[in-house]
Amino acid sequence: MDNESFLEVETEAPVKVDEDESFSKADTQQTRPWLIPLFIGTGLGIAIALGGISLFTYLPSRQQSAVAKKVAPTVNPAMTVTIAPVEKTRIFRTFNTTGTVAARDLIPVLPQVNSLQIKIIPEDIKEGAFVNKGQVLAILDDSILQAQISQAKAEIESKQADVVSKQAEITSKQASVASNQAIVKQKRADLGQAQAKLEEAEKNFQRYQKLAASGAISQQELDTRFYTVKTAKESVRLAQENIYSAQANVSSAKANIGSAKANVNKAQADVRSSVAKVQQLQTQLKQTVVRAPISGMIAEKLARVGDVTGVPPQTQTGTVIGGTQKLFSIIRNGRLELQARVPQMQLPQIDIGASVQITSDVDRRVRSQGRVREIQPLVNPQRREATVKIDLPVTDLLKPGMFARAAINTNTTMGIAVPQKAVQSQPDGSVILFTLSDEDIVRAQKVEVGELIDGDRVEIKSGLQISNNLKQDISNLRVVVNGASYLKDGDKVRVANQ
Repeated sequence: MDNESFLEVETEAPVKVDEDESFSKADTQQTRPWLIPLFIGTGLGIAIALGGISLFTYLPSRQQSAVAKKVAPTVNPAMTVTIAPVEKTRIFRTFNTTGTVAARDLIPVLPQVNSLQIKIIPEDIKEGAFVNKGQVLAILDDSILQAQISQAKAEIESKQADVVSKQAEITSKQASVASNQAIVKQKRADLGQAQAKLEEAEKNFQRYQKLAASGAISQQELDTRFYTVKTAKESVRLAQENIYSAQANVSSAKANIGSAKANVNKAQADVRSSVAKVQQLQTQLKQTVVRAPISGMIAEKLARVGDVTGVPPQTQTGTVIGGTQKLFSIIRNGRLELQARVPQMQLPQIDIGASVQITSDVDRRVRSQGRVREIQPLVNPQRREATVKIDLPVTDLLKPGMFARAAINTNTTMGIAVPQKAVQSQPDGSVILFTLSDEDIVRAQKVEVGELIDGDRVEIKSGLQISNNLKQDISNLRVVVNGASYLKDGDKVRVANQ
């Protein structure tokens, strides 16, 4: 219908109305003829007004219809998504706290030999490096020990020669004893001869006494025999003294043998002492190579080439342990722990062995699973807090001294969970996920999330409801995972084969 025809129809309508009115008011026209022009004019005005309004509303609608026919978009194919079932699972309730990462077992490495200069430190020995048990950490200058070993070996040779000399003295003393014993025998033989002569002289003197009494010999001759007896007695006495002297010489020689043996024992002891000194120096020589006592990560490297062991630099006065300078600190097997602070009111909720989720505000990559190893028995009287030690897995993301957060599991309940990717945050702070119907139509549902489970699933505390607002059976409930961020309520999707 064009504009002219539209106007034509619109102008005819008032005329019909006027005719109807004229028939109904015939009597009035007869009595009041001046009203006819008034009615005709009013009708024409109304018709013109109505026609104008219809025209203005009709023309834009036709133009819009034409534009719509030109720009109507083609329907895109359904988006391909992946889905996952809603699962019933155990939900661990947690207590959140903070703490400091520390070494679980920090082992100091001390030099076993003091007063030696550090000669070499391998380039790969640095803080943060992992070392194996027995690996070389530093090498000390052993020139002083080498000189001491050479001197001790020379002392051994000298003392061994002294032992040989003392042993020769024993042989000489033993020969002297034998010689003196032979002299004793000889002196005893001399005593026997002297006693025999004395016995003979006494018999002769007795015979001459009888002869002198009978006057057969003179008194002078009797006196001579008397002096002979006296001389024989003196010879016997002298022979006895010679025996005593010889026996004394034997005893002295035997004593000299004992002294010589003592000298030999002392010389042999000196040899053993020198040998022990050499062994000690050789042990210290081996200890000039500082090795890692355990496998682990180097936490501190305090040693520098040129330092003297046992004499820490002034800047390291706090690194002396038991009078010995600490060279390195090693974290045994690289194991760390989180020393978390827990108020005393929450301590009854925490059990040894409870799992702990570790996170960091600084590094979002930190998401470790720890376990409560120990609850220290003492409570800080100022803060009313106890320290809970949590074992941490080996990771390069955590370092001693770092601040971390801990979510300690306190109890377990049954709940439902979905993959974390299925949950979509909204600008108003709410959270939605998309459920899939049998017709592959997605429906957005606002939900309330709870605990994070195993790092990739999240608890759904409420919101998963069917159309009649009743809690639905989740056995067949599916949620959109990949592609959820591009959907809106009511979209039809294509499910990827999994």
